[in-house]
Amino acid sequence: MIISASRRCDIPRFRFDWFMQRLEAGYVDVSNPFNAAQIRRVSLKPEDVEFLVFWTRDPRFLLDAQLDEYPFYTMITLTGYPKILEPDVPPTGEIIQAMKALSQKLGRKRVIWRYDPIFFSSLTDTAFHCRNFAELAAGLNGFVDRVIISIYDEYAGAKRRLSVIEKEQQVEVFPHAARDGRLPPDLKTLVAELSRIASEAGMEMRSCAEADDLSGLGVKPGACIDGDLINELLGGKDSLSQINSKDKNQRPNCRCVSSVDIGCYGSCPAGCVYCYAQR
Repeated sequence: MIISASRRCDIPRFRFDWFMQRLEAGYVDVSNPFNAAQIRRVSLKPEDVEFLVFWTRDPRFLLDAQLDEYPFYTMITLTGYPKILEPDVPPTGEIIQAMKALSQKLGRKRVIWRYDPIFFSSLTDTAFHCRNFAELAAGLNGFVDRVIISIYDEYAGAKRRLSVIEKEQQVEVFPHAARDGRLPPDLKTLVAELSRIASEAGMEMRSCAEADDLSGLGVKPGACIDGDLINELLGGKDSLSQINSKDKNQRPNCRCVSSVDIGCYGSCPAGCVYCYAQR
């Protein structure tokens, strides 16, 4: 069983003490996100957990964590957006230093950078992304092998929050897709440039759940919970129960293998206005 902690909230940043307590207890009770009355008890015993995947904006809590019985990698979201869009995220410089330290401790393959989502607005236009991404990539050069990108997808809650800042803060949100749902040409040009920057910084760029084939731009289709990477980190074991099973609970273009997410939607206080997980 692969445990995801978590697509739904930032457990390492906000609930890491709770997480360690649940490991000690050997289980966690998880509510169905669509039916809170439906509770599933998930074993967290080392013999039942084949792999852990962490999602966070702040990996510092993992630096001193005692997780010797649990193989894992961690994905760190680092975007460097203005505070209007990300009102409560850790300072960029501190997170870069933490990612470097974690890479030195665990190895580069187990520290994955997420520049996610690529969000277009009057504050974060093409020029901003080129400059911003280049600065972040330069800071992580030599410490990260992979960067995952995705293009902002509009969700109802995020649309409402963004309409407020458009009105009150005069921030214009730009379209992220053409009418057919595909990426517009200018956005593809940006993705190609980000891929070039990543390559020069020694990183491979992967996409997350994109319908477009971006391989011609230097971006391979990727998976956040990546069965191939997990298999490699475990030394080539092929008997993992979920290693080749696509997660049927994710979006159609998601390539993640099956996992059990132990987070809860609506519980992250970071307040990123574009986030799908807010409620």
